[in-house]
Amino acid sequence: MYVELKNRVVLVTGGASGLGWATAQAFSAAGARVAIADLSESAARSRAEELGAGNLGLVCDVSDEQAVDSLVHSVVETLGSVDVVVNSAGIPDTFLPTVDQEVAQFRKLVDVHLTGTYMVSRAAAKHMLRQRRGVVLNISSIAGVMGLTPRNAYSAAKAGISMLTRTMGCEWIAQGVRVNAVAPGYMMTPFLQQLIDDGKLDAKRIFRRTPAGRFGTAKNIADAMLFLASDSAEFITGVTLPVDGGYMAWGAASDACAVE
Repeated sequence: MYVELKNRVVLVTGGASGLGWATAQAFSAAGARVAIADLSESAARSRAEELGAGNLGLVCDVSDEQAVDSLVHSVVETLGSVDVVVNSAGIPDTFLPTVDQEVAQFRKLVDVHLTGTYMVSRAAAKHMLRQRRGVVLNISSIAGVMGLTPRNAYSAAKAGISMLTRTMGCEWIAQGVRVNAVAPGYMMTPFLQQLIDDGKLDAKRIFRRTPAGRFGTAKNIADAMLFLASDSAEFITGVTLPVDGGYMAWGAASDACAVE
């Protein structure tokens, strides 16, 4: 569909699983060359092999500045450029009441989600600004807009990512680099399924609260990423696009959808 993405170099952090993997597959199917970065080197390499020749699997802890700089350098050295970055690396929250949350865990989650997004974007932008072309795509969340207790660290980090998206999107657009984000609602991923299995989320309550009456899929996020990376979105920057089945739009004091 987006022929301009063919042979573009796309770096996806957290690309070995979940939303990152779905996005990596979508860009590969569009003809892009994909570099998958993950905490697990073996998982990253295995996923890159699944995509086929010309793709790359690398290890990276996005909370480590030196590792991030080395990652982007390796992508540029091996694949020749970096045209699109998808910041999808993340870790789960604790789902504990505020007074029971450990400060170390709060800091770790913010370091991975927010600081990691900042450092990867910053490192990639140094190359994109020189070539006067590039797209940075971030993962925010409905939790970055709405108050979802008891998820302090996750919510704060995602809200910060949306603001980073605005500021960097405005800073770089005149030099050819756009920055946008998607804010997923409740998407059916292995992590979400585990939360349901553990009794931390009630699927039917979420369905009733969501106008679409169902969970989204990783493909829904990947499709939004492809659009935002394409030339069809060339005048869009600094935007956080909700992909949530209407979850954040609903405001009535009643169920959004009838669910048996």
